[in-house]
Amino acid sequence: MTTGGFSPKRLSRVRELLDHHVDAGFAPGMVAVLARHGEVHIEATGTLAFGGAGSNMPMTGDTICRMTSMTKPITAACAMTLVDDGTLRLDDPVDDLLPELADMTVLADPNGPLENTVPAHRSITLRDLLTFTLGTGMVLAEPGTVPIGDALDALDQPSPDEWIGRLGSLPLVHQPGERWMYDTAADVTGVLIARATGRSLGDALRERICGPLGMKDTAFSVDSESIGRMSTAYQRDNAPTGEPVVEDGPDGQWSRPPVFEAGGSGLVSTANDYLAFALALLAGGS
Repeated sequence: MTTGGFSPKRLSRVRELLDHHVDAGFAPGMVAVLARHGEVHIEATGTLAFGGAGSNMPMTGDTICRMTSMTKPITAACAMTLVDDGTLRLDDPVDDLLPELADMTVLADPNGPLENTVPAHRSITLRDLLTFTLGTGMVLAEPGTVPIGDALDALDQPSPDEWIGRLGSLPLVHQPGERWMYDTAADVTGVLIARATGRSLGDALRERICGPLGMKDTAFSVDSESIGRMSTAYQRDNAPTGEPVVEDGPDGQWSRPPVFEAGGSGLVSTANDYLAFALALLAGGS
């Protein structure tokens, strides 16, 4: 056993698993970070890209990766700091800060026409946002089969104010608090945080979460000094001719600040940064 209680045999199995995926061409590189009883162990293998920029740079604990939905816990933690300091309350309506979501209507039939609605029984609360029960979210349906699914897919992500206005113009799929629906609530929480703090979501996260925890590489974009540490994102399936297909390179979407800082999926971070956040949760938020 190591100092922290890690099994060397099982750590080698982690390494074998990462090597297997890299050797099979699933990804150019992989990194895993583990912590136990104060000991931190990082396993990294491969490079930041299959070819081109980053193809000779090894994957490390400081490699910058797109966090996608692992953005959601950081957004939620930031919202809870606002509850902690009394700026927000879990069970108060969000109507004052998000008037676009006040007096909502709800579909009479979740699969039916958008015009067939009933009034919402009550207002949406922060608790609804954090538990993904505000009444709307990801609709898993084939395009053209469920009207509200098509309408939600067409929202895009313009400025936060325009996006929340578009969302509020649609009926809810279910009554607030009635049913869990994935994804959208985290983006709404991000808009709420920005309005409650009078700052952008990125600035609020930096001030309340990332700065205090030393998460220097966690943000909604990557600056020019750090872009060389950013991994290339690939589509899951290769091209018909067999080569990997780039979905987003270091000079792509995250190389510049976004118009919409998405609280549900927009952050980049590193294994080291995200470990700091996870350890803070493990310590009860301290």
